[in-house]
Amino acid sequence: MGLAFDAKGLQAYMDEIFPQVAEDFAIDELSEAGITMRLKVAERHLRPGGTVSGPSMFSLADCTVYALVLSRLGQEALAVTTNCSLDFMRKPEAGRDIIAKGTLLKLGRSLAVGDVHMFSEGSDRLVARSTMTYSIPPKG
Repeated sequence: MGLAFDAKGLQAYMDEIFPQVAEDFAIDELSEAGITMRLKVAERHLRPGGTVSGPSMFSLADCTVYALVLSRLGQEALAVTTNCSLDFMRKPEAGRDIIAKGTLLKLGRSLAVGDVHMFSEGSDRLVARSTMTYSIPPKG
């Protein structure tokens, strides 16, 4: 299955359906192989100690796999997360965006599974990894 969107079109669609987080995430790259997304880290994403909060990294992982699903299915806004596994590996570097590299492991009729690796911008050291499962609503 090919791509239903290019990166610019997918970003515009996600901004339209989720305006409440449009400022937080950006699609840096989209291809058949996967997606690179960015959490534009701001004060609201930090927890005490100055590191990026777990909920912020969860949101990045979730939006990354959601974007992967949309990139294949098109305007299917009702796909929902049904499972998540998230491992925190190390503290993100202060003052840097978080970069997520996502790949789609499976896209079936009713389920999609994606894998996400997260890094501090400019580093190749993994800060977190996640596997997300999405339920795809039946056609019609």
